[in-house]
Amino acid sequence: MDNKKAEIIEAIKKYHTIIIHRHVHPDPDALGSQIGLKKLLKHSNPSKEVYAVGEEVDKLLFIGDMDVISDKKYKGALVIVCDTANISRISDTRYDHGDMLIKIDHHPDYEQFGDLSWVDPSYSSASEMLVDLFLEFPEGFIMNKEAAKSFYAGILSDTGNFMNGNTTSRTLKMVSHLRTYNIHPERIHNSLNIKTKNASRLKTDILMSFNVTDKGVAYFIITEDLLNMYGVDRIEASNLVNTLSNVRSNKIWAFFIEYPSEIRVRIRSRNIPIASVARQFNGGGHSLASGATIHSWDEVDHVIQALDQVCP
Repeated sequence: MDNKKAEIIEAIKKYHTIIIHRHVHPDPDALGSQIGLKKLLKHSNPSKEVYAVGEEVDKLLFIGDMDVISDKKYKGALVIVCDTANISRISDTRYDHGDMLIKIDHHPDYEQFGDLSWVDPSYSSASEMLVDLFLEFPEGFIMNKEAAKSFYAGILSDTGNFMNGNTTSRTLKMVSHLRTYNIHPERIHNSLNIKTKNASRLKTDILMSFNVTDKGVAYFIITEDLLNMYGVDRIEASNLVNTLSNVRSNKIWAFFIEYPSEIRVRIRSRNIPIASVARQFNGGGHSLASGATIHSWDEVDHVIQALDQVCP
């Protein structure tokens, strides 16, 4: 593993142009790892061309914004894909137009890609991986406040505010290091966790109206009409998924969120592996936190039945 990390460092030092990708529909760790890496590399060597590409999420712009670049920038470039387990989920399909491709990810390695791949699910997040990488290989690299803020946001989000089981002593060591850069963690926490009035009202509806099976699989369906009624966007709504974690009898909980051409499923659990179910429905993820995609409301029952089957 150390050889892989050393090879990544060698490649980063070698290339003048570095283009960083992550997964579609980015969460704070996807953006935090991507933007944090960009800011660290650019601060360490201002003469390098370092870009972060992909679609933007308005509510996460505090982490950083995206670059718009031409195809010709990929010629002779190093491309790094962060926090992305599957090729189909890489944002911006030009990821394979560069000279070399590196994958850095903390999800289970169900699909290998890239000329060089560092995958380690023992990390809480891709952001934690990158902080650890540059602590282990500090020569020629300089962390700064802006990079530290981005990495912190990624770790904070993927650990559920350091409350999830993936928060390890190593995670806290990385966070302790980031906090030495005067990053104002309370501001990052507020940006990620404080809900709007409309989202808070939807949260109340969720707690009053969710469904639950006899085996303890709780679920809530969020249609476009419901989003419009509350004036809440899909990202705000999906971020409420752990509302159902606070009900003691819920062993597994899921949101079904309507999009124009698909229904996205967010699945969480309390100590019950659910990634195998997500993979049955065009998805995947971590053992206790996964996502899937279905294409009709008729499939909701199939997902619930599959979750019931893994529920003891």
